[in-house]
Amino acid sequence: MAISEAEQPESPYSGTPYIPVYVMLPLGTISMDNKLAEPENLRKELETLKSVGTDGVMVDCWWGIVEGTSPLVYDWSAYRQLFTMIRDTTLKLQVVMSFHQCGGNVGDDVFIPLPKWVLNVGRENPDIFFTNRGGVRNPESLSFGIDDEPVLEGRTALEVYYDFMQSFRKELQEFLEDGTITEIEVGLGPCGELRYPSYPETQGWKYPGTGEFQCWDKYLLKSLKNAADMRGHPEWGVGPSDAGHYNCMPDESDFFRGGYKTSYGDFFLTWYSESLIEHGDNVLTVARHALGNMKLAAKVSGIHWWYKTRSHAAELAAGFYNQSSRCGYTPIAKMLATHKAAFNFTCIELRTAEQNTLFPEAQSDPESLVYQVLQAAWAVQGVEVACENALPCYKRSGYDQILAQAKPKGYTKHSLVAFTYLRLTPELLEEQNLREFTRFVHQLHGTSMPSILNEGSC
Repeated sequence: MAISEAEQPESPYSGTPYIPVYVMLPLGTISMDNKLAEPENLRKELETLKSVGTDGVMVDCWWGIVEGTSPLVYDWSAYRQLFTMIRDTTLKLQVVMSFHQCGGNVGDDVFIPLPKWVLNVGRENPDIFFTNRGGVRNPESLSFGIDDEPVLEGRTALEVYYDFMQSFRKELQEFLEDGTITEIEVGLGPCGELRYPSYPETQGWKYPGTGEFQCWDKYLLKSLKNAADMRGHPEWGVGPSDAGHYNCMPDESDFFRGGYKTSYGDFFLTWYSESLIEHGDNVLTVARHALGNMKLAAKVSGIHWWYKTRSHAAELAAGFYNQSSRCGYTPIAKMLATHKAAFNFTCIELRTAEQNTLFPEAQSDPESLVYQVLQAAWAVQGVEVACENALPCYKRSGYDQILAQAKPKGYTKHSLVAFTYLRLTPELLEEQNLREFTRFVHQLHGTSMPSILNEGSC
């Protein structure tokens, strides 16, 4: 898709700061049997991405594949083959340490569970997994409660994460040293995000349900009880019994109608959110030791539904104690600053008006949420901010929304350090979609762009 210089008019974003663009590779790029899937086709797709100006790609390193069969037995061979291919195309690489399950929902075409040996431990001790009030376990990721509990064949969860990342550094050091790998995003929870698995589709959650608190495994309950005892209120050492179920609306449960504002509600939400941040702090600490001075990042999910309500119920259930009187994201940014880790936020492409048209009952406001989070993160010294889109996006109006958030009018002080596009698909590489993506890349780069027609909506 060659474009002559004469076809490159000035963009309204010409001369703005250069924001590098990465594209997430398909979830199944490395197959469950630890092989590089369709290497020749992938090579062609990488060359196409490079030809339109893409800076790099993002790749999940799946714990369930690399250490899949036995503890402390790692196989990075397929990733070495993949990284070599990426380096040969001169693309850069964001790597995700993916300590979570991939897929498992209806319609998913890729399913990568946690390592078999971990699931075997979970059969004997299901409390290693997050648990809701009904006692239902979630094997998508490990409970934060076992970070320091030696329940994984004699190792704590933090030791397991450290050993995995240390093995990565040892086996793939050359790609760190030659600059192919520019960043390592450390998985901190379900979907690799710093949050609780409060809205699992595998357990029947449907948008825009508030979700459920996830603190009923014995390890988190012990932590909660200890916190309540220290406050002199041992009766507070239990999770809320009146917060409804996954698909409740906020006004259908006593807790989100007003219980969250009581002394107990504030105590519980403070403990719940601080436990989340402490987990992120713990994992990033061992990541820094394992990975050295490599640039780190952490992903924070954009829980935009019920943002317009007083309770912010969905955010609370996910672990973000965000209210009109307190910002739930500033403490996260401060924690990331101590590790010099980038704050990677999602849902930057969503438009409030469109969400309100599609789901008026959700009282969603993604634009205000994104604005709040970016401002909160930028206000913390030492934190860089990156973003991703949350849903597939191929048309101009969606890209324009991303640009409006990434490069707001009149901004001079702050900008994103990177944008990662979800995701490389056959649809993205269709001619018209690729033309729109090329235009978008040039605008994020702040350079002259190819002339692209056919406006649309995302």
